[in-house]
Formats: sequence, C-alpha cells, structure tokens
Amino acid sequence: MGIQDIIEGKKQWRAHMARVKALPPDYEIVYKEIQKYIFKVGPIDLLDGSLLSGILDFFEEGAAAGKGVLELIGNDVAAFCDDLMKDSRTYADIYQESISGRPGTAEK
Repeated sequence: MGIQDIIEGKKQWRAHMARVKALPPDYEIVYKEIQKYIFKVGPIDLLDGSLLSGILDFFEEGAAAGKGVLELIGNDVAAFCDDLMKDSRTYADIYQESISGRPGTAEK
C-alpha cells in the first residue's frame, strides 16, 4: 500500500463519515454503535468489503422513507450486527482457532 492509497483511503473515510453526520440524530447514534461493535468483533475482510457503506446506504434509504432506525434494525443492535456478519470470518474466529490449535475449528 503506497502513500497515494493511504491518502485516497482517508478521503473515502472522511466522505463516508460526512454522510454519517448528515443522518438524523437517532440514525447517527445507532450507526456509530454498529460501527464500534463491528470494529470490535469485526470480520477480517471489513476493509475489503462494503459492509459499512451498505449499512449507511440502508440507513439513508430508511431515513428518506421517514422510518425510525429501530423499525429497520429492531431493538437489538448486536443481534442485527451478528446477523450481518454471520457468514464472515471474524477476529474472534481466529482467536478461537489459535487457542484450539486447529485452523477452521471455530464454531459459529
């Protein structure tokens, strides 16, 4: 990864966060909680994928339709996140594999 890639990545991240700040307050709060949860538990391909931008698109559409954020995701933010990441390999999986000594043995 070269310096240009880093600069471009920062520009994209700033544009992404500007979109988040443009959301209604309840959406922004829930988005940031989702973001924290995903960064903590996170799929290992988070940076390569479009998970966060997909959530942001979903939230923008919901806000434009006049729906409340909890109407979209339900009352359990963690369950919503877990469902989004159910088919993704996470850092928790890697840790579980490291303590069991066998790759690919982490249970979901």
